[in-house]
Amino acid sequence: MTQAFDGIRIIDFTQVLAGPFAVMQLALLGADVIKVEQPVTGDQTRGLMNESGNAGMSPSFLTCNVNKKSLTLNLKAREARTILTALVKTADVIVENFKSGTMDRMGFGYEDLKAINPGIIYCSVTGYGQTGPKAGAAAYDGAIQASSGMMSQTGHRQTGPTRTGYMPVDMATSLNTAFAVSAALYRRAVTGVGQMIDVAMLDTAIVAQAAQFSNYLNAGNLVGLNGNASPTGQPTADVFPTLDGLIQVTALRQPQVETLFEIIGETQALGQEALATPTARMAHPEEVKTCVSAALQKNTTAFWMEKLEAAGVPVAEVRTLPEVVADPQLKFRGVLEKIPSPVRTGDTVTIVKAGYITDADGPSVRFAPPGLGEHTREILLSLGFSESTIAEWDQAGIIGLNA
Repeated sequence: MTQAFDGIRIIDFTQVLAGPFAVMQLALLGADVIKVEQPVTGDQTRGLMNESGNAGMSPSFLTCNVNKKSLTLNLKAREARTILTALVKTADVIVENFKSGTMDRMGFGYEDLKAINPGIIYCSVTGYGQTGPKAGAAAYDGAIQASSGMMSQTGHRQTGPTRTGYMPVDMATSLNTAFAVSAALYRRAVTGVGQMIDVAMLDTAIVAQAAQFSNYLNAGNLVGLNGNASPTGQPTADVFPTLDGLIQVTALRQPQVETLFEIIGETQALGQEALATPTARMAHPEEVKTCVSAALQKNTTAFWMEKLEAAGVPVAEVRTLPEVVADPQLKFRGVLEKIPSPVRTGDTVTIVKAGYITDADGPSVRFAPPGLGEHTREILLSLGFSESTIAEWDQAGIIGLNA
């Protein structure tokens, strides 16, 4: 059987999260990926959050770089053009996430590489895009959360805006990038023509907030800081404390609300004018929340989850990552996968793979993330360079051989 991107070669100049995870999604579907890294240092994330003491193989790097080969190359060296020319001739896709204009200044921009390989698909991933007054500005996930309006809708009125505890912009940008490259590959298969793709984290963050932007642009409505409350304004859709934890209840329709109050033993409360209808409840949110919270705190999260789920009230436990990992549902999904450790023989590491499964030829891990420069010699030999030339380049610091 054949995976979607078998036979497709991608040259991956990206680092950190958005770019590497995007390219990995294509590598999981069979693409041959060569990750180009700076000698000695490599991808910035190789040394991040590394509690294991294994230099160059941090948890973040592990989960963004499976199925890739590593080629170390000093892009500023004169000889880099010789190597990249040979490499680009064999490639289908280039993905880079340097600041806007960086690749052009080094002579490796889209027009430069298109002259070498007319059918090349060139994808650039930046914070603000290749055009406009902010093109070229550095950007990280937290900055885009702030500048895109995300933080204006996350937090409590009493304490102000807050960023999320994870990287939604990076990860959304990675999936957006993978989709754009996939679409360009399909277009080239139909037309035979390559393409330049300009992906911006800011644009992606706005797309992720499409409903909120549409609500503002077309109705003038702003969500604002509502903590864990539902954007609908219904106070029966919120996070509530239990005896031993927290649950998210999403009772929006009147029948759901009536069932919720019945289950928690507060049916009589709905007879009060302030709680009787959706309009009344929206006008008296604190009364509703006080009533529901007091009732739910009389028993455990497990108790309420069982009762409310059985009654058809939308509910979810607010869980920690260890609790999520222990969920039996994940055994059926394959989103987490154990693979042999690339640094400790006989050990394993767990990576986050893909958010879907297929009946055949789906995303699969073929090999572990590469050590820095692990495949440099192998790749250069395959391009026709001699052992003596490779040794000279290694001595000069143009490349860095892993062994």
